[in-house]
Amino acid sequence: MAYRSLEECLLDLEKNGMLVRIKEEVDPYLQMAAIHLRVFEAGGPALLFENVKGSSFRAASNIFGTLERSQFIFRHQLKQVQQLIDLKSNPIEAIKHPINNFQAGLAAIKALPLKNPVSKPVLATKIRVQDLPLIHHWPMDGGAFVTLPQVYTEDADKPGIMNANLGMYRIQLNGNEYQLNSEIGLHYQLHRGIGVHQAKANKKGQPLKVSIFVGGPPSHTVAAVMPLPEGISEMTFAGVLGGRRFRYVYEDGYCISTDADFVITGEVDPGSNKPEGPFGDHLGYYSLQHPFPLLKVKQVYAKKNAIWPFTVVGRPPQEDTSFGQLIHAITGTAVQQEIPGLKEVHAVDAAGVHPLLLAVGSERYTPYAPAKQPAELLTIANHILGTGQLSLAKFLFITADEENKISAQNIGPYFEFLLSRIDTRRDIHFYTNTTIDTLDYSGNGLNSGSKVVLAAYGDKRRNLATEVPTALQSLNGFNNPQIAIPGVAVLQAGTFTTYEKAHAEMQALNDQLKEANLQGTNVNGYPNELVLIIIADDATFTAANINNFLWVSFTRSNPSHDMYGINSFTENKHWGCKGPLVLDARIKPHHAPPVEKDPATEKAIEHIFNKGGSLYGILK
Repeated sequence: MAYRSLEECLLDLEKNGMLVRIKEEVDPYLQMAAIHLRVFEAGGPALLFENVKGSSFRAASNIFGTLERSQFIFRHQLKQVQQLIDLKSNPIEAIKHPINNFQAGLAAIKALPLKNPVSKPVLATKIRVQDLPLIHHWPMDGGAFVTLPQVYTEDADKPGIMNANLGMYRIQLNGNEYQLNSEIGLHYQLHRGIGVHQAKANKKGQPLKVSIFVGGPPSHTVAAVMPLPEGISEMTFAGVLGGRRFRYVYEDGYCISTDADFVITGEVDPGSNKPEGPFGDHLGYYSLQHPFPLLKVKQVYAKKNAIWPFTVVGRPPQEDTSFGQLIHAITGTAVQQEIPGLKEVHAVDAAGVHPLLLAVGSERYTPYAPAKQPAELLTIANHILGTGQLSLAKFLFITADEENKISAQNIGPYFEFLLSRIDTRRDIHFYTNTTIDTLDYSGNGLNSGSKVVLAAYGDKRRNLATEVPTALQSLNGFNNPQIAIPGVAVLQAGTFTTYEKAHAEMQALNDQLKEANLQGTNVNGYPNELVLIIIADDATFTAANINNFLWVSFTRSNPSHDMYGINSFTENKHWGCKGPLVLDARIKPHHAPPVEKDPATEKAIEHIFNKGGSLYGILK
């Protein structure tokens, strides 16, 4: 179905039992986010808030809360979009099968942006920032944020919509030092399209014109977050996915999405920054306050009966998890086709997406090597870490499976396969003093940290320990040993204070374990072995389930600083260890605090879920 507006989509969801209206007045300060979180966690429907305190506008959330709902929204266009992505990645396919792929190509041509000077519903009303639903998501947030924006900028060297960028970068609407109604904050990472545009504008000494679209057909929102292959316009993609051309017009020199519910326009002057944040982010922690570009607001527009869409991010899984699933369903094997030898790569949502990648590659170099060992896998790993948002990863595990039985999506079996084959003396490869995710505070500075590749290939070396070895049960300075997953133990230690003290603690652990027998009984010719030890603040929590293990281990550690090994050594600048790897995943003093719900707010929203409330019976 080609939705002409966000409201058409919401009415369609409601007609099919996928949306519930909330009629009670709800406070945008914490309450709306708390309701969203509770419904999302229960796998519940999309929500339409009809009575937002302090605003005359309605708001909607959890629109993309499940993959099934996203697929329903785009049910008539998904196949053509997938064909288009495949054709871009493999254009020879169009030559081989022109008739089969004709419709996809035709759909792309028909989806080119349409200048629309006649119908401009979004320009119906001029409003102020303070009139918007100012949704404050987490208690420590610096203010209200736009969490589903479509941020539009143009290239100063090649102006026009076909060379423009549409991205999803968070927007702070108030708080901190911002002058209400005239200033808002932009937060984006340096490598994104908007960053390139600002750099070009700065070089010319020009302000960067920015248009922020909120709402409109749901395809616009997805287009803003899609990691599209180079050469595919987000606006064209929105047209293909939505089955309706992206309609736009220029007003006072700004590009306006005429189908949007709201548009905010403004300029970013060269070098103009103000503190932005904190903000409860997708890693499950707050991103802290830092200087980010300041947008001087020119105008705010709203269509008649506009609806403000929003989401809430925090410790995964959240609604952006479903975004990721939809993107994976759409893009299919696009990344694999870009990287020779790569069969699969999985950015692990439970670990905050960017910190941890699991990959399966090919190993075709080893026929010329004396023994099976990672070779082509290392070439593939370098390519992965140089590709788009995959370059933000800190930990990349990569292996090859000649029988094609291992999938990076099946996390438990994947770790078991890799850990039973890894040679910790040979297969650990560090990248130091490099960039990581701006939102990740495990490194030694903003956007600064390290990476490590753990590449394993060859015959099985060991069985993995499923019981705590005796040697871990009576250690000085470490207690409460637990098995998180086969081959991985968790030890609890005191609060991390300094790296100097941590080095001494890890040396003490090494001294206690370097002569210890960490192997169990041989089974089928293989010893049961421990491969990885996680040092945590709370071992019971970390080992309680695989999601806790992933979240704690890979969001709270910087490979170069926090990875140790029992009986470690350095030989010709290569680091390895003869015993288990050790990862210090305790919270460090420079880490950001985790996001946590507000008990008073949880109590305040109970009436909406109780008998007589709009959401009574929704939670199963």
